Amino acid sequence: MKPICFIAARGGSRGVQNKNIRIIGGRPLIAHTIEKAIKSKIFSHVIVSTDSKKIACISKKFNAEIPFMRPKNLATNNADGKDVILHGIKKLNSLGYKFDILVSLDCTVPFIKISDIKRSIKLMKKKKSSIVCSVYEQHLNPYFNIVEINSKGYLQLAKSKKNRPRNRQDAPKVYQMNGLYTINTKDFVKNGKKIFDKMHPLVVDIETGLMIDTKFEFKLAELIMKNKLNKFFNKKYQ
Repeated sequence: MKPICFIAARGGSRGVQNKNIRIIGGRPLIAHTIEKAIKSKIFSHVIVSTDSKKIACISKKFNAEIPFMRPKNLATNNADGKDVILHGIKKLNSLGYKFDILVSLDCTVPFIKISDIKRSIKLMKKKKSSIVCSVYEQHLNPYFNIVEINSKGYLQLAKSKKNRPRNRQDAPKVYQMNGLYTINTKDFVKNGKKIFDKMHPLVVDIETGLMIDTKFEFKLAELIMKNKLNKFFNKKYQ
């Protein structure tokens, strides 16, 4: 039984207007993730969950399936992504789709590798895990150079240790999650959000983890796709 690919893409976006369908590299942003999922030949179905008729229409054009429209209460700024995925799983089950693994791909992470998707599924099976999440090592570190402004208006480290690290290399490693979740659907339906308390990490290259949440990051992704770096990324990160 093949996994299903699940791409959540709501119509609203606070950081970049119409981000999920904004043109980048000659195609709507969401198209890059849809095409990569189809190209991988890993999935029985590539599903897009959206509340937007426009996103649905564009997704269908690139051969994704839209078997249902997402309810408005799960398409707000405050909607929990876990609820969106769980709704999708239950809806697909009710429509007769057969699957026991769902891979949720964030369309704002266009450089994720097909090989990483395959590794996440392999890791889930090896660990008998309920959920695997992709992460990359973050050089910005709350034990060393990420700070908060305290109640007195002074800077203080976001996390503290008894003996402060003298350099970043001595600080505990920290990781940024970057939008690839591989989920055992039976475990999720049975146990709910508790499975997210025991996620197994899949460490990926930092170059694949660019997540587009701001105008700056969108411009950066455009440059990667347009300029000479494109050859490097296409060769190394497909």
